[in-house]
Amino acid sequence: MSAIAQEFEASQLRRLSERGGAPVAGGFSAVLQRARSMQVSPGQMAAALSRLRICPTMTAHPTETKRVTVLEIHRRIYRRLTELLTRTWAPQEEASYRDALLAEVELLWLTGELRLAKPTVQQEIDWGIHFFHEVLFDALPTLVDGLGYALEHQYGLEPPEHFLQFSSWIGGDRDGNPFVTAEVTRYALQRYREAALSKARASLLALIPSLSVAMSVAEPSTRFMAALEDALDHCGSARAAIEQRNPGEPFRQFAAALLLRLEATLSGDPGVVPFGRSEEFRLAVMALRHGLSECGAAAVSRRRVLPLERRARIFGFHTVSLDIRQNATVVNRSLAEILRLLDPADCPMPGTLGWSARLARALKEDPPDFASLQTSEETRDLITLFEVLIDARRRDPAAIGAFVLSMTTSAEDILAVHVLARWATGPFHGGQKALSVVPLFETIADLRAAPGIMTAVLGNRAVRRMIHEAGDSQEVMLGYSDSNKDGGFLASNWELFKAQMALRKVGARHRIDVSFFHGRGGSVSRGGAPTGRAIGAQPPGTVNGRLRVTEQGEIVSARFANRGTALAHLEHLVASVLLHTLEPPGAQRPDEAGEFFEALEALSGLSHTKYLDLIRTPGFISYFDQASPISELGLLKMGSRPARRFGGATRDISDLRAIPWVFAWSQNRHMLTGWYGIGTALSNLARVRGDSGMALLRRMFEGSRLFRLVIDEAEKLLLQSDLGIASLYADLVTDKQSAAAVFGAISAEHDLTREMILRITGEGNLCQRFPEFHARVHEMRPQMEGLHRLQVDTLRKVRASGGPEAATQDDISTLMMTIHVISGALGWTG
Repeated sequence: MSAIAQEFEASQLRRLSERGGAPVAGGFSAVLQRARSMQVSPGQMAAALSRLRICPTMTAHPTETKRVTVLEIHRRIYRRLTELLTRTWAPQEEASYRDALLAEVELLWLTGELRLAKPTVQQEIDWGIHFFHEVLFDALPTLVDGLGYALEHQYGLEPPEHFLQFSSWIGGDRDGNPFVTAEVTRYALQRYREAALSKARASLLALIPSLSVAMSVAEPSTRFMAALEDALDHCGSARAAIEQRNPGEPFRQFAAALLLRLEATLSGDPGVVPFGRSEEFRLAVMALRHGLSECGAAAVSRRRVLPLERRARIFGFHTVSLDIRQNATVVNRSLAEILRLLDPADCPMPGTLGWSARLARALKEDPPDFASLQTSEETRDLITLFEVLIDARRRDPAAIGAFVLSMTTSAEDILAVHVLARWATGPFHGGQKALSVVPLFETIADLRAAPGIMTAVLGNRAVRRMIHEAGDSQEVMLGYSDSNKDGGFLASNWELFKAQMALRKVGARHRIDVSFFHGRGGSVSRGGAPTGRAIGAQPPGTVNGRLRVTEQGEIVSARFANRGTALAHLEHLVASVLLHTLEPPGAQRPDEAGEFFEALEALSGLSHTKYLDLIRTPGFISYFDQASPISELGLLKMGSRPARRFGGATRDISDLRAIPWVFAWSQNRHMLTGWYGIGTALSNLARVRGDSGMALLRRMFEGSRLFRLVIDEAEKLLLQSDLGIASLYADLVTDKQSAAAVFGAISAEHDLTREMILRITGEGNLCQRFPEFHARVHEMRPQMEGLHRLQVDTLRKVRASGGPEAATQDDISTLMMTIHVISGALGWTG
């Protein structure tokens, strides 16, 4: 409830700020004012706007603990608050609205908050669509209006119409999830299509009554009347009914004809010609808008019709572009099986010397007859998937996004996807572009290898030709979660920064526009820093108007459950990308070269070494298993996919997904994934360089956006960590000697990191410069301590009884609720 109230209050404060003439920090007006102070000309602004391509990407990562039923109640509470507090009511009316709000709070209190069964992929698809129906379909046209308002007042420019779209992994993310099959992907595509068409239908139904412009009062243009005639001709025998129902009202007739055609597109009515593509529908809506403007109804055109046109442009008939994600291991295994069946004598194993040459030949060969091959179920499903993709792209090219290849470790991994895509699709017809293959570099080693891998890929003539067909652009995805799990917070951020600089140079050498897809999660450890500052800390020239970013799990509901919150987040996202794009193209920041670069390289190495020392400590894995609820997190039934990619017990942290890794360390309040190793790195640099070293760190804190971001976010997690509570969890470890060694190392590094950060910032206590955050953490501390003690006691009881299978239902329910409430209080899970 407090989170809902805070959302509402934040939205109201933004409105009050704007009414007072003060631009909201990080919003459109503030960024455009900043641009004017940078002497950005209207021409430069127009050029930057034309490059904007921003794509939030929803994922069903298992970090959302709330049911859709609960999310819907939260939404209704927010709306009741808005109704009650944003208008003036008579006493009786106010009492009625208060009673309605009370009813929703009662319902929330009495509703079971936790899922009793794991969600299916189909339920996750519906969960994602929920946010479009409730908020995003209506919010995005408003966002374009907001940008247009700010541009008109600051630069006299109109907003670009195509700068924001959504993608999704829900129904296409197969990596480690055996439940996402080709048929599930086909179902997802159909559901996304139905959602967009249903919204367009509802919008037209609401629009028709307001189009009562009569020909006896205002004569439509010849152009519009020709468009009306064409629209009616597509309605077949239903034409007469439309004309009889709305005589002398051509705009109603036009909208009614569009409605019939849209319903035929949705249901397949044979008597009416359906729309072939969403662009045909959008152009028809645009004709309606222009027709109204031409006959004196410009305000009606702008208020009633333009939002529908914008929705058609943004969401089309597909709602989202569905990405496919699969693991390189699976792709290589399937392709090797196909090659072995085609020619057992010419099938080297993936990773061997002959594999690369075999892939190069395969890119030039004719597609095999897949139907004649007796493949495994895994390979057959992958072949069917590519067939589903090509069928969907022929119907609607925007329905399919990219093929994201997780665990990319070599150029051959990427070539293997290109081979399968080319074989499955055959020659492209009608100018259709090649399928976009996006490598995902996740670990520290893979980030370091990424420039060499992409150099080899772009050097392949067949692949280069396909990239040329796609507009000489190549997207690369960067993994924040696994790189953090692999190397710690500071090393992960620095390696991500360096990889972007190096990949940008690789692209320039091959005359390819390299853009980046940031795989960020909700927690700081997984890249979840404040939007504006995270984008601002990217290397110059690496954004250039184009940005993709994941919106994962509980972050989806936190950002998109309510209209005001969604608009605020999206405005900050777009404005931050625009500001980064407006930076001079040749600008170089101190953290890109010179003393800052050298220092960051040294700090990264020192922190990485310290982090590896910890996770390689004897008994560390046992400590993690026993001093956290990692084994019990599955009780929450958060997502459809398993916690491990390939099953099995945890032998080392590489076996575990990054989300439960971060989730577990937050539940036991160690939170080491966001700060461990930083104190040793800072201390060693300061000790080796003496007074000049500390002076350098303070200059970096003021002058390096990346270093400042790392320090700020590590400091916040240090404040949220609690070693007193952490010690309660450490006491659950049966090997007391190893537990003392691990907890001692964590405690010592915690104290050192706190000391070094305070020396750099010059403050007396953590987070003094974040007073609201500081107050919120300390407010929750007493309640959180009670929750953690209850969780530790319950963990001890459940484990003593033989595990979750043998424990009482009361103990399991208590444990699940403590995990849920603690994660809700922190604001994120993984």
